Amino acid sequence: MAANNRRMSGKKGAQVGSGGQRRRGLEGKGPTPPAEMRKGHKKNRVATSKAKQTARRPAPKGRGGKSTSELVVGRNPVVEALREGVPANTLYVQQFIDNDERVREALQLVGERGGIHLMEAPRPELDRMTNGLNHQGLVLQIPPYEYAHPDDLAAAAYDAGEDPLIVALDGVTDPRNLGAVVRSVSAFGGHGVVVPERRAAGMTAGAWKTSAGTAARTPVARATNLTRTLEAYKKAGIVVVGLAADGDGEIAELAALEGPVVIVVGSEGKGLSRLVGETCDFRVRIPMPGGAESLNAGVAAGVVLYEAARRRA
Repeated sequence: MAANNRRMSGKKGAQVGSGGQRRRGLEGKGPTPPAEMRKGHKKNRVATSKAKQTARRPAPKGRGGKSTSELVVGRNPVVEALREGVPANTLYVQQFIDNDERVREALQLVGERGGIHLMEAPRPELDRMTNGLNHQGLVLQIPPYEYAHPDDLAAAAYDAGEDPLIVALDGVTDPRNLGAVVRSVSAFGGHGVVVPERRAAGMTAGAWKTSAGTAARTPVARATNLTRTLEAYKKAGIVVVGLAADGDGEIAELAALEGPVVIVVGSEGKGLSRLVGETCDFRVRIPMPGGAESLNAGVAAGVVLYEAARRRA
């Protein structure tokens, strides 16, 4: 019996009470993480140092035609932004993060897209970057959006031998509405969108997502003063059409859609502001036999752009 006991307690073969540890040991630990996330690797040390410097650096202030950098915070928002192709320059990953499928997908998407830096950072640094938001160990940095100049939109249309078809937004503050308008402009052959510099939605991650990638080919311009920008368009021979519930006529009756035109869409609640409304050459309404009082900016712009594209075809 002593010999048998010695044989059973040897290093080879299964042992009593192992609980399947040897079997689990054969399952592997998954794919090798990127060098930036492997503790002790040179790239990990460099990435950690850069993350600390970035976290301590104050966010840039918007100036001229550039917005500020934006942070997308949390595992689900980060993964959704990467899926939708939202431009990004850096993904920050918390050190010793619990590796679930969302973290793995985020790392995989970054690897597939390329051009996005991957940096590992201690939790206190990410807390500082996000002002204490629940980042769940993932923070995606969106670079500043490069806005076009309003004059560029008309110039690009004329260079292509086409009459400008532009949408201007007055008092629209929801980035998802902006993204929807950008998507409609792209779908119906428009040449861009103009937004005011203040008290208006900008090209955030939310706007990029709603645009479904069309923001990459449809320019958004930012106007210091929307009224003056519309007046400049009028001097250049472009008709300015405002959408208003109390408009003088219906959109289907407007022949101006066949030529160079700027369509101005106000907010769902307040509509066009007084000065912008007075600047418009025409104020027209969208007929709604169903009885709805108003449409949001994205839907309203889509209806008018379809009518314009139909006439131009």
